[in-house]
Amino acid sequence: MTAHQLKPDTWVDLYADYLFNYAIARVNDVEIAKDLVQETFFAGLKSAKNYKGDAAERTWLIAILKRKVIDYYRKINSKKGKAEVRMGYSNHTDAEGDWLEEQVSDPFSTFENNAIENEELGEAIHDCISKLPKKQSLVFTMKTVQGMSTEDICNELSINPSNLWVMIHRARAALMGCLNQNWFKL
Repeated sequence: MTAHQLKPDTWVDLYADYLFNYAIARVNDVEIAKDLVQETFFAGLKSAKNYKGDAAERTWLIAILKRKVIDYYRKINSKKGKAEVRMGYSNHTDAEGDWLEEQVSDPFSTFENNAIENEELGEAIHDCISKLPKKQSLVFTMKTVQGMSTEDICNELSINPSNLWVMIHRARAALMGCLNQNWFKL
């Protein structure tokens, strides 16, 4: 069997597009995919001395990227609190919070506006939640509105925590898209 050799000077030209396509298919975010590819190249350089030459260079880099993707999801899934949608509370402060979830829980909050606007926003959020696929809607409501624990939701719906966080992520993305389209128009 022929031992393969590393040629880091050619990695970007030969493998960047392939690695990017692999990453974007798994994280669905251009910037995160770019970061993961960059981290893969960096990790490859750091661990080049451990390369035995058994696998092709691209195969070895893909193995590193797979671990980077797994680490990325572990990192975001290890945050056990509420699903987060970060938005500033006002233009006058740098404070951030779980704005969307708080509005869902309390559509009559005093979020810089009058009660009528808050009520309308709460209704818009609930309308957007109702447009989600049934299981996403259920998981999002259980976690963010009812405040149930990850463990309780997983036990009740017979899903694992990774599935739960993927559904919450997709629900948040869909909700923000729906709200941007139907509520935040200027």
